[in-house]
Amino acid sequence: MRPHIHLVSDATGETLKSVAKAALVQFQKSQEEVETHTWALVRKPLQMERVVEAIAAMGGLVLFTIVDPQLREILVKGCAKAKLPIVPVLDPVILAFGKYLGEKAQNLPGRQHELDAEYFHRIDAMHFTIAHDDGQLTMDIEKADIVLVGVSRTSKTPTSIYLANRGYKTANVPIVPGLVIPPELENARQPLVVGLTTSPDRLVSIRRNRLISMHESTQTDYVDDERVREELNIARKLCAKHNWPMIDVTRRSIEETAAAILNLHARREEQRKQQALDLDAPPQKGPRA
Repeated sequence: MRPHIHLVSDATGETLKSVAKAALVQFQKSQEEVETHTWALVRKPLQMERVVEAIAAMGGLVLFTIVDPQLREILVKGCAKAKLPIVPVLDPVILAFGKYLGEKAQNLPGRQHELDAEYFHRIDAMHFTIAHDDGQLTMDIEKADIVLVGVSRTSKTPTSIYLANRGYKTANVPIVPGLVIPPELENARQPLVVGLTTSPDRLVSIRRNRLISMHESTQTDYVDDERVREELNIARKLCAKHNWPMIDVTRRSIEETAAAILNLHARREEQRKQQALDLDAPPQKGPRA
């Protein structure tokens, strides 16, 4: 029998999915072998009773993020009756926060998904990013938080979308041999500009698969080894000329690439804050004669 994992949440279940995925990759059984069931938005006793019945029928490990005491009791007792292991994923974290902050948790479901200012900020970032994909609307690129540059098929667009979902207005501009980059990008001072690169072999493979999926001929400079190496060298020299940091995405997932970019962004913001503090500091008096 395939092992079952049940994720029971009173919200979207995204937290549990992330935790389960991070844990599963540490074991030999692949995620394809483990059957994961997500029971989201469980907020009524009757809902929980039905979920418990379904879980008991299948068996497996249960992870949950339920804050309502009545719903928790139904789930915990149901799993105990069925002799199923159960893990309250957020309990240790909430307990630690409560002790540190000296405050009792409010136990309100789905608070992280409320339509607050941060939510609408992310929506604005997403709109900006979509409108500034692949070199579009470069005239207002100064409004971006981050700009990604690189040759074709270096994951600029998916990385931009991921960053937008984190609340960062992200534009991306392709580097095309023979074409100059937009002057607005060269003169940009507000956004962090980051170059994305990859190994020639991987880039050729990705481009060839792209052409095949589009039923296009693979006999083109677009997938020529020598031409691809030249493109990557041009991009590398351009980033070096403007002192733009580069990230090699060859063995990185989108999430890992985005994390590296956000580290660069955070470091840059800290440096700017420190510079501002230094400018605001009163002048030091020299030693008295």
